[in-house]
Amino acid sequence: GILQHPDGTVLKQLQPPPRGPREQEFYSKVYDPDCCDSILLELRKYLPKYFGVWSPPTAPNDTYLKLEDVTRKFNKPCIMDVKIGQKSYDPYASVEKIQQQVSKYPLMEEIGFLVLGMRVYHVSSDSYETQNQHYGRNLTKETVKDGISKFFHSGYCLRKDVVAASIQKIEEILEWFEGQTQLNFYASSLLFVYEGSCQATTVRLNDATLVEKRGMPKGVLSGGDVLECNNNIHVINSTENGKIEASVGKGLSKFYALHKKSCSKRHHSQLSLKVENLEQDNVWKSSTCIAQEHLNGNVLPQLEKVFYHMPAETKESANVEVRMIDFAHVFPSDAKDEGYIYGLKNLITVLQNILDN
Repeated sequence: GILQHPDGTVLKQLQPPPRGPREQEFYSKVYDPDCCDSILLELRKYLPKYFGVWSPPTAPNDTYLKLEDVTRKFNKPCIMDVKIGQKSYDPYASVEKIQQQVSKYPLMEEIGFLVLGMRVYHVSSDSYETQNQHYGRNLTKETVKDGISKFFHSGYCLRKDVVAASIQKIEEILEWFEGQTQLNFYASSLLFVYEGSCQATTVRLNDATLVEKRGMPKGVLSGGDVLECNNNIHVINSTENGKIEASVGKGLSKFYALHKKSCSKRHHSQLSLKVENLEQDNVWKSSTCIAQEHLNGNVLPQLEKVFYHMPAETKESANVEVRMIDFAHVFPSDAKDEGYIYGLKNLITVLQNILDN
């Protein structure tokens, strides 16, 4: 598997020949300091950074590729590995190898991708759900959309912001493939990573003074406006008197403590009315409910009003990485990589369907 180096990089052990040397050669060519090929220079944007090879002092014959840890900047990284292309075997594979690969997932040629695994953080339970390669191989044409959408679900709701950002990044990779005819990729994957913990965003207040006087938690405003809006608000129950229970994190005491700390630093008349990004906070980790009175029995108009006033860049600023990985089967070519392009387009279509629905 992948090991972590103390300097923050990751180590991928070199596979036996010819796969390992081929992958090392690929990275070395793309990251050659003297490289002046515009196609390869642009490709760097879509790969983990490469820092050469490394061997442990105690085992100098063991060679590792030293690569950027794409997950390092994330607090609760959600990770998915998707193999791309219509063929998971290269042009030099034996008949036995071809049969073996096709039998693993016969739909590969038809849909052009295969989910190899995922690890998803659920805010509601403060825990990870993991799916292995068998999960992806059991997906059919009818179930693949729901199977992939599982990766984008926080435990409270579907992270449509992450889906939209992922589509945009895949489209950039697709544009690169449409413009190059020198490399073909087989059994290569896309690595998806996004932030699973809540990143709250404050929204303009109409009555900051009232918020402070009532000692309300930062996440809820009088009159029903939601202050901390991060696409993770989930309505559990709506009763006749209009009481709404929103799962937003720890108990009231924690919210009051944070509010008191904030108000002690500045007078309520000086509370900022600007849209500002809050730092990630562990206050969102548990699933304790707080009650919000008097939302007129309907939370949807309140949420719509909050989203309407959010700037466009806030709605689309999901923290997402999509990188190409696994290059043991990359070969020179003189034509477009139609199999990889086919897989990217189909994956985009599935993600777009998830977003639209």
